[in-house]
Amino acid sequence: MSNGLNFKIGRMYKLETDGPVKAFADILVNDELLIKGLRIIEGKKGLFVSMPKDQGKDKRWYDTVSLVSKEIQQEISSIVLEAYKNE
Repeated sequence: MSNGLNFKIGRMYKLETDGPVKAFADILVNDELLIKGLRIIEGKKGLFVSMPKDQGKDKRWYDTVSLVSKEIQQEISSIVLEAYKNE
């Protein structure tokens, strides 16, 4: 990979629900950093990956992991959605 980062799925947990959240995933970066709680969501335009979020005292949701690079965001999304579809 040209960016020097290697991503792989640490865990995939599919939900049996009619709600928009279809699964939770953990992703391992370079076998050294584990990001837990990515969500696979069914939106109006299809499936997408949402980064982990925590609810603040004001009841609003805030990202706990932010990806600065669109390229990395797309790469993670592609890997997570592929794993979801193949599971």
